[in-house]
Amino acid sequence: MNVAAKVLTQDELKAMAADKAIEYVESGMVLGLGTGSTAAFVVAKLGELMKSGKLKNIVGVPTSKRTAEQAASLGIPLSVLDDHPKIDLAIDGADEVDPDLNLVKGRGGALLREKMVEAASSKFVVVVDETKLVDGLGGSGLAMPVEVVQFCWKYNAERLKTLPEVAGCEAKLRLDGDKPYVTDNSNYIVDLYFKTPIKDARAAAKAISSLEGVVDHGLFLDMATAVIIAGTSGVSVKTK
Repeated sequence: MNVAAKVLTQDELKAMAADKAIEYVESGMVLGLGTGSTAAFVVAKLGELMKSGKLKNIVGVPTSKRTAEQAASLGIPLSVLDDHPKIDLAIDGADEVDPDLNLVKGRGGALLREKMVEAASSKFVVVVDETKLVDGLGGSGLAMPVEVVQFCWKYNAERLKTLPEVAGCEAKLRLDGDKPYVTDNSNYIVDLYFKTPIKDARAAAKAISSLEGVVDHGLFLDMATAVIIAGTSGVSVKTK
C-alpha cells in the first residue's frame, strides 16, 4: 500500500531550517538575533537549549523590539551593538535569495537594524524555506523595502520610482491599517514592487542609498555566509 509522503507546512519547513541553523551556535557566542517568522523559530530553539544547559553564556543582540521581547521572555541575555560591536554569528530569515546568495530582506520592517547587526557579524547564516528562492532579486513580485525618513516621504517615493536602476518599479507607502507603518527607528517604509527582476542589484543598491532621506534598503548583497534551505526533500545548505 502506498502511503503518500506527508506534505510539510511552511511552518514545519521553517522549524527544520531553524534546527539546522542552531548547529552553528556554540556556547560563549555573541549572537545576532534576526526578526520575522523564521527567526522566531531560531530564537525559540535557542531558548530551549539554554534552559536545558546545552548552550551556555550566550549573549543575544536583537534586530527588533519584537525579537528582544521574545528573547527576554525565554531568558536569553541581551545586549546591543554599542557594547558588542563584534558579533560571532547572526541568524536571520530572508524574503528572497538569489543563486549568488544575495538577499532581499525587510518585509517584517526591521531591515535597518538587521543590516547593522548582520554587517557586524563574522558569520551570517540565513534560514529560508524553498519558496524564497528566486532567479533574480525582485523576482518574487513582492515588496523590496526602502526605509525613508518621514519628512517629505512622497518626494522620495517619486524619486525612487524614477531611478533608472530600478526602472519600471511601483513605489507604495507601507501601511499599518489606515496609517503609515512606522519602523522601530521612527521611519516610514516605501515598498518597491518589480514586474521583472532587478537587472543590476549592486547598481540599484548604490542608487537608492544615494538619495537624501533614504535611511537604508532591503538589498543585502555579499553578506550571507551560508543559506539553509528547507524543502520538501529535506534541508540543504548553500555556501559561496
